[in-house]
Amino acid sequence: MSASHLPQRVKVVEVGPRDGLQNEKQPVPTAIKIALVDRLSAAGFANIEATSFVSPKWVPQMADGADVMAGIARRPGTIYSVLTPNMRGFEGAVAAKADEVVIFCAASEAFSQRNINCSIEESIARFEPVARAAKDAGLRLRGSISCALGCPYQGEVPVASVVDVVKRLAALGCDEIDIADTIGVGTPSRTREVMEACASVFPIERLSGHFHDTYGQATANIYAALLSGISIFHSSVAGLGGCPYAKGATGNVATEDVLYLLQGLGIETGIDLEAVVHTGDYISQAIGRPNASRVGRAMLAKMKDVAASA
Repeated sequence: MSASHLPQRVKVVEVGPRDGLQNEKQPVPTAIKIALVDRLSAAGFANIEATSFVSPKWVPQMADGADVMAGIARRPGTIYSVLTPNMRGFEGAVAAKADEVVIFCAASEAFSQRNINCSIEESIARFEPVARAAKDAGLRLRGSISCALGCPYQGEVPVASVVDVVKRLAALGCDEIDIADTIGVGTPSRTREVMEACASVFPIERLSGHFHDTYGQATANIYAALLSGISIFHSSVAGLGGCPYAKGATGNVATEDVLYLLQGLGIETGIDLEAVVHTGDYISQAIGRPNASRVGRAMLAKMKDVAASA
């Protein structure tokens, strides 16, 4: 696909409230999480990963998932997704009126064993009742595949392994499948190879790219995925987040950086970049951490200059 055949419109899935905040050591007040989701809704996102229903023992930061879901101002047309590792989590998601449940597994056998103490096959089997219940309840079901472009334990992950997991998740009835570079080691050529292989077994318009920026390749990988025909991408406002199981893995690619790239390519998203920049500034200040978005920092500095000279 040539640059002239890039998608005209891209769906950006904002994962900051869940994937971004879950690894923060200090508890983030529920009111701040609600305000973050509300700001993102107002900025125009079509899909926001709001929280997760996992055991507080494993992810204490997400213990207030039900309160977050109850407190947000839902924007019509926005899908509010939650991560659900088991039936108990699924029941919490249904009670909280989630629009989409997210199940997750790895493309790397070593990562699966170290992360959730079972094989890939066993992890997917555990999700069968959740997938069935989601379909019965008329909820959207999304499957996320971590370590699709590399693993901290086994190194390279064969493309065939990723394709195999895509097939398994498709068989569960997933509406969308995320191909995630959890530790950010992917390069553009590998990204295209993996995306095109996955598109041979699952509709390309329902595949998404989830990139981390550990090696500074995330926006280049997004461009490569766009050239492969991918039109759904995940990102995290202010570059929040990392992976607790992957040493050295920095956060998800920053939403502001992705929106700037897409805007420069003339691709529609329906999202207000300036509103996202202000939201990134808000959450960075609220949790007391540096803003990891280059575009966010640059635009904020420019806004301050303009305000100072006015």
